[in-house]
Amino acid sequence: MCGICGEISFGGAADPAAIRAMMGVLSPRGPDASGLVSQGPVAFGHCRLKIIDLSEAGQQPMVDPELGLAVVFNGCIYNYPALREELTAKGYRFFSTSDTEVLLKAYHAWGPDCVERLLGMFAFAVLERDSGRVVFGRDRLGIKPLYFAETKGRLRFASSLPALLAAGDVDTAIDPVGLHNYMSLHAVVPAPRTILKGVTKLPPATLLTVEPDGSRRQSTYWYLEVGPRAEDAGVGEAEWRERVLDMLALAVERRRIADVPTGVLLSGGLDSSLLVALLARKGQTGLKTFAVGFDAVNGVEGDEFKYSDLVAREFETDHLKIAVDPARTLDMLPATIAAMSEPQMSHDAVAFRLLSEEVAKHVKVVQSGQGADEIFGGYHWYPKMAGSTDPAADYARVYFDRDHAEMRETLAPDYLGADHSGDFVRDYYARVAGKDPVDATLQLDTQIMLVDDPVKRVDNMTMACGLEARVPFLDHELVELAARVPAALKVRDGGKYILKEAARTVLPAEVIDRPKGYFPVPALKHIRGPYMDFVRDVLDRPQARERGLFNRAYIDHLLADPDGTLTPKGNSKLWQVALLESWLQTHGN
Repeated sequence: MCGICGEISFGGAADPAAIRAMMGVLSPRGPDASGLVSQGPVAFGHCRLKIIDLSEAGQQPMVDPELGLAVVFNGCIYNYPALREELTAKGYRFFSTSDTEVLLKAYHAWGPDCVERLLGMFAFAVLERDSGRVVFGRDRLGIKPLYFAETKGRLRFASSLPALLAAGDVDTAIDPVGLHNYMSLHAVVPAPRTILKGVTKLPPATLLTVEPDGSRRQSTYWYLEVGPRAEDAGVGEAEWRERVLDMLALAVERRRIADVPTGVLLSGGLDSSLLVALLARKGQTGLKTFAVGFDAVNGVEGDEFKYSDLVAREFETDHLKIAVDPARTLDMLPATIAAMSEPQMSHDAVAFRLLSEEVAKHVKVVQSGQGADEIFGGYHWYPKMAGSTDPAADYARVYFDRDHAEMRETLAPDYLGADHSGDFVRDYYARVAGKDPVDATLQLDTQIMLVDDPVKRVDNMTMACGLEARVPFLDHELVELAARVPAALKVRDGGKYILKEAARTVLPAEVIDRPKGYFPVPALKHIRGPYMDFVRDVLDRPQARERGLFNRAYIDHLLADPDGTLTPKGNSKLWQVALLESWLQTHGN
């Protein structure tokens, strides 16, 4: 796990100073080592977090003069030992024991199509010395990020948007489409857009080839199709339960591979508890687990320690509970916002940031339960989509933070424009017309909403502390299996039915049948006292008033009644607008 960056010049030499500026921002993602390689018009930079092959042989950028290739890579290839054996049999010689070198040799052996053989999370850039082309790739579920900025005959890339800003020459004007998405889609701005006009991101499961003259081609190498398969017609519930548990166990086992200590983020919910149970089932003892909790506000509980304690006792883990007082939460907000590659409104971002800071003192790798709700139908809106005759409208009703009518009250006229978010969702459901509405919605959330909300949040907050987070529920083979499970077996009894039933062989009933929870941060849902002072200060600063994104009457209404203005998903609309403004101010806008 690392931070990568680089530049391709289309009319001269690459600028090493720009690479160093980006590396300065990326250094928390890779605090263990760094490197820069420049070859005429192309330069790569890398900040390394040592997880596999801790020696200098695994250093990046990695250059293989014999093959004429150079690579920068962020992520982990879980099946790299098997690929290494296959490549060795083909005659390749290895100078390290790293997964990076396996990726480099795999690219030489099979070309860009090597991505189809990779099991893992990754974002990479490969330079072909002789042709001068650069090939970029991103993993199937978008677990690892990759951003681009085109500036004055140059294409720059980085693991984070702020790193690109540090290199300069970026158009930082607000993209009205990205703004509309942020304000409607729970801060999700679907790829390739971002909130800024001058920055894009590579979509998941995508290869991008850039030639020396600047021409480029892009292709999608994997596509998720959620829905029943003819070959599964005779599969009953019992077999689905067995298949799901076996595949999840394999996904968890794959993510144990590391040359450093590992642990699990244990909220006490079904998903993280399953990871602990399956690791214990494999015989792992002394597993380090971690939980975080906050003070209650307005009757909203701030911790789930009773459940994480239960799981820790059941499986005899080495458990650390982190109770965060309100003052520390407030103090961490600026660092949390600075760590965001894009503005992220979810209250639990600061929870992950605080948790990651403590966890990184004990381990360098953790497994986390993100993704289970999207692939197994755990959210409250999935049962509501069953039988829908107008899924686009019904999805907007249960998911959107604001409809376009409210957007007219929210945004200043210069930023309003068309109903971009509504159009995006309507276009999506039109493309999958005829698909079961629950399946269609799970597909949308897994391929779009998941990538730029919980997955991005976990990557940003853990990597800000030099901590690698692995997400077994997003093993693409598990995702493909889950896609085939009948929708009715997912949304029954409030959601995630098949996963809950599969878990009954390994988890206590109290964990499986408990009310659904998440990392709650009540102080950012019910904004009071110093948190209100923080929000008011951000929205009243000259930068905010000069930018004029929002109608002031709307801001004043939110300030006057923060508890009465929650989104359908239960988040604070006031925090949403304040977070965006704070992110823009933090990153120099």
